[in-house]
Amino acid sequence: MDNRDIIVIGGSSGATAPLKTILGALPQDLSAAVFIVLHIPARSLGLLATVTSAVAHLPVHAAADGMAIRTGNIYLGVPDHHLILDEGRIRLGRGPRENMARPSIDPLFRSAAAAYGPRVIGVLLSGLLNDGASGLEAIKRCGGLTLVQDPADAIADEMPRSALSVTEVDLTLSAARIGDVLSDLVRDAPGPRLPVPPDIRLEVDIAAGERIDSDVLRQLANPSAMSCPHCGGVLSEVRGGKPLRFRCQVGHGYTAEAVAKEQEGSIDEALRVALRIIEERAELVRRMASDGRKAGRSAVSEMYEERAAEYRQYADVIRRAVLQTLPSPEPTDSGSESEQEE
Repeated sequence: MDNRDIIVIGGSSGATAPLKTILGALPQDLSAAVFIVLHIPARSLGLLATVTSAVAHLPVHAAADGMAIRTGNIYLGVPDHHLILDEGRIRLGRGPRENMARPSIDPLFRSAAAAYGPRVIGVLLSGLLNDGASGLEAIKRCGGLTLVQDPADAIADEMPRSALSVTEVDLTLSAARIGDVLSDLVRDAPGPRLPVPPDIRLEVDIAAGERIDSDVLRQLANPSAMSCPHCGGVLSEVRGGKPLRFRCQVGHGYTAEAVAKEQEGSIDEALRVALRIIEERAELVRRMASDGRKAGRSAVSEMYEERAAEYRQYADVIRRAVLQTLPSPEPTDSGSESEQEE
């Protein structure tokens, strides 16, 4: 091809509205194929109806394994499968979840970079945490172009900000401008084809469901002193990963922020269990002190009362820690829940 004919778009919370705006601005004679992954619940196909209603002038398809790729068409990631691009066709992968999602944005971006190199334009929209940042970096490493929704224009600015912090993004635009800019960029000739780094190909294979074990993992990551939030296996730190990323021995992938997010629940639960045990201990010792007083054993009673007071102090410390781990209330927008169901 003599133009940039592959557009990959990823987003999460707050991405539906800008996606509709972008697609609505694309021309009817678009000389590129468009591939979209939004974080969607399993068994949900509402995104298909949403996108179809927003872009009636272009054919929209739910991605299917082996489906041929044609310019002027829009392909949507489907629940519980990674959307993977190969030369001329689509693959659906059942590899491990990445950043707690399947489909995940990064596998789409990496596979596009590996298969099409400089012909790819990657677009990252509104969303939480930082899925997509590593994928944009892969697109840049293979010679493609990268666009990020302006964080000030995004309902959830974490994804755009993370990408901007780790990748030299080509353009940062409001959603209202991205569609028109894409229409111009697809007419440009791509740069020269670059060698695909082995680590990108390996992570594409993992998303596709290829076998992974310790020997495979050592090709791109070093073991760390942490465990996978999903399966409990050893996490390995991806070498040179941007942003900081980890994979476990069965392939689950996380950015550092995603690991921290998953650990929050475990920490809160551990603190609450510790609080329960100490409060039960304080109550038991208090009753033992009361029993000692009734039996006329004043020395023993005083000893138990001191211990009960000590345990109550410990409990107060843990209770304050539990309260500090509770997330602060976040502002919600009226469309957020419906977007997650679409």
